[in-house]
Amino acid sequence: MSTVLRSIAPLLTAMIAAHAAAAPPNETIEGHPALAAAPRVTMTAKGHAGDPVNVAFIGTERELHRAMAVARWYAADAITLRTSLRIAADVVLEKPYDHAPVSDLFLWGRRQDVAFEQPVGDSPKQRHHVRFWRSEQLDANGEPLWLGAATFDERVEISREAGGVTHRIAADVDRERNKLLLDARGSGVLDGYYWVDRFHHHREGRNGGGDPYFTDGRLAVGVITVRR
Repeated sequence: MSTVLRSIAPLLTAMIAAHAAAAPPNETIEGHPALAAAPRVTMTAKGHAGDPVNVAFIGTERELHRAMAVARWYAADAITLRTSLRIAADVVLEKPYDHAPVSDLFLWGRRQDVAFEQPVGDSPKQRHHVRFWRSEQLDANGEPLWLGAATFDERVEISREAGGVTHRIAADVDRERNKLLLDARGSGVLDGYYWVDRFHHHREGRNGGGDPYFTDGRLAVGVITVRR
């Protein structure tokens, strides 16, 4: 080795190590084919724009349920007369309801396939929550994409239109997206994740309840660890 190479060898080693440390985790993961024509915004039952899509996971339904359970997100109960009365009573009495129902939103022409939540405090007035829809298209491993809309319910109101309790979301939907991704990463249920930049062309909007929101336009995609 020449004197020049000997002198710069430590610098080259340091540069290579720094690049490796800065590389995103699992950066070679290929995008799911269902992303190509994925909807960007959910719809209400009346056809109005709902909450924006901001997160997705790749895996089977069983893997999704396991991942969310490990991350301490609870599956939401279905909307029935009993659950509707309970959430209304628990809001007034400030009693916890970890599996409180969420209202229906639509993607690909159908209501959410599954929803999860994480309560805040001792009342369902505030909660982290996400709805997921399963793609019909599968990837090379035969697994679907679960498109999700994650938002934070910051307060409740009595809906004259729906005749019951309705939640109002916080405007920063990226914060909720990031929390869900961090919860999943921190629980060790992901093989990796990646970002879809410019997923949203419109960075601001309003959902079906008139709540304003803003986003950086990115979609977070997590790949669930396979444990069968």
